[in-house]
Amino acid sequence: MISQQTIQQILSRIDITEIIGGFVKLKKRGANYLGLCPFHNEKTPSFTVSPSKEIYKCFGCGRSGNTISFLMEHEKYSYVEALKWLAAKYNVEVEETDTSPEFKLQQQAADSLYILNGFAQKYFSDQLFNSEEGQNIGLTYLKERGFREAVISKFQIGYCLDDRDAFAKAATAAQYNTEYLQKSGLVVVRDGRMNDNYRGRIIFPVHNQTGKIIGFGARIIKNNDRAPKYINTPENEIYVKSKILYGSYFARQAIDKSDECLLVEGYTDVVSLHQAGIENVVASGGTSLTQDQLRLIKKYTNNLTIIYDGDAAGVKAALRGLDMALEEGLQVQLVLIPDNHDPDSYVNLIGASAFREFVNANKKDFILFQLENSLREASGDSNKKAILVNQMAETISRVNKAEDFTRQQDYIRKCAELLQIDEGGLLALVNKHIRERVNKFENRSAATSAGVEEQLITAEENDLIDLLNKDEQQERAIIRSLLEFGLKSWDEQKRVADYMLEEFMDQDMIDNKDLLRVLHQYKDWYEQGLEPTSRNFLYQEDQKLSALVVSIMDFPYELSPNWKEHYEGKIPTREELYREEVISTINYLKLRKIKRLMDMNQKDLQKSHSPEEQMMFMETHKHLKNMERELLGVVGTVIVK
Repeated sequence: MISQQTIQQILSRIDITEIIGGFVKLKKRGANYLGLCPFHNEKTPSFTVSPSKEIYKCFGCGRSGNTISFLMEHEKYSYVEALKWLAAKYNVEVEETDTSPEFKLQQQAADSLYILNGFAQKYFSDQLFNSEEGQNIGLTYLKERGFREAVISKFQIGYCLDDRDAFAKAATAAQYNTEYLQKSGLVVVRDGRMNDNYRGRIIFPVHNQTGKIIGFGARIIKNNDRAPKYINTPENEIYVKSKILYGSYFARQAIDKSDECLLVEGYTDVVSLHQAGIENVVASGGTSLTQDQLRLIKKYTNNLTIIYDGDAAGVKAALRGLDMALEEGLQVQLVLIPDNHDPDSYVNLIGASAFREFVNANKKDFILFQLENSLREASGDSNKKAILVNQMAETISRVNKAEDFTRQQDYIRKCAELLQIDEGGLLALVNKHIRERVNKFENRSAATSAGVEEQLITAEENDLIDLLNKDEQQERAIIRSLLEFGLKSWDEQKRVADYMLEEFMDQDMIDNKDLLRVLHQYKDWYEQGLEPTSRNFLYQEDQKLSALVVSIMDFPYELSPNWKEHYEGKIPTREELYREEVISTINYLKLRKIKRLMDMNQKDLQKSHSPEEQMMFMETHKHLKNMERELLGVVGTVIVK
């Protein structure tokens, strides 16, 4: 874990306009900066960066955050990876805190493998471009396949000499550990001697989300029926095949911008499409899609287009993982390449422009394709058709997120039409599968004993919902005041934070648990002698809390020239009226407290039996009502008797 001292050094040097300006062209407008949003396609700039607040917000797509969350969103870094990226930029030495011996060993192994893989990539690239064998065999083969040197260099493709131990000798001479050489898959030991595992093969490095090399895919060149076409890195501390999509490091920004991920099978498919200018493409490595891979895609987009060979094996491969993709909320389409081609050969045959047109014209909805394909196989067999109906209902039932309701209904209508069955019957079967899955994961007995029933929302309940939303906004206003004005002076003895923490440190009065966490964290920091502001929350590892603070902060507005000319300096600003704002938010909280005490008192009155008790509760109610009237008079609220 990165030490707090290192984190504070990094945060003290962050310049949000400098960092974001490295990815987005920004123009100064007043106190803020404006540019085209990198998260969605737009022609009119709506992406705004505030240096004073150290936050950004797109008023087009709604994305917002701070420098670290920008790197996490744009570059798909983890929190720690974003910090390390910033540390490298600002020349801050990263100091890590003590961890368990097991974690240290795992981290040491991972770091060693990264270093070794980096060395191997440079070695293989050097052999491809600078050795006689590499040029005559490896480079010639790649150029015959249509790959230009620019794309070969971009993907850091290399060549392993067809020699028993040329790489092993080079790595040993560079003092790399034999254990890690074997663990990486680069070397195997036979008869007590190290041998190169990838000899005579083209080497495709596999990169993680930060561009580090985590493994390799080695493709055979010579015709050899006994040897596998590809040898891949064995799983180790940094290479877990189920969590990897080849090319994702190079495709991440293109996927984000196009809001679509193209999925192919092989390394060469990815490289060829990139060379053709189609960069929003990744490869599954020819294996069934896993949940981790699908979640990686979902980090970038909800739209997945699978481009596979049109033969039976390609169709079968495409259909694997469909249910998981639907459960992840991905909208899946399928394109099958014709005439025994794969994406690599087909884009080279027809060209980049024609390939794009072909993909756009031949996208098929995945569920409907599955149905049409299965109907051909059933070919009039009633038993097979019955099985198919149940399979389709089960598949459609996985499209069950609230936002996908219309899509699910559309599938039911179209599938019922193709299957020539009653639409209502298919709907009932889909709902049956949904209920079965819900029952599997929920405790039905608890719900039954609690007497959970579906009820209609009355007008009175709607009023309550509106009141709760109002309460939520007031709670956010209280936290906003604390974050923005907490360090300002309240009187000669105390700050605003002292006053506010004394006045409303009643946990029961903040219903939103996340806002309560912000309050507690602020109080802890303040009592430790720190001077917390919103900035402290913006850059903490808990991104949920960071996003909450960003959402409640007021984004700096710009005054129009007309307003500046006539009113600037004549009307008080929020900064000048901070005491009034603080008092207003505190008084609202006190009103809520009084209202709840009145409700409790009323319930006690209804339960009381003796005249003495009733008189006491009535006096209490009168006292609370007077307090309420006094506060309402201060805040200027009118109540109806």
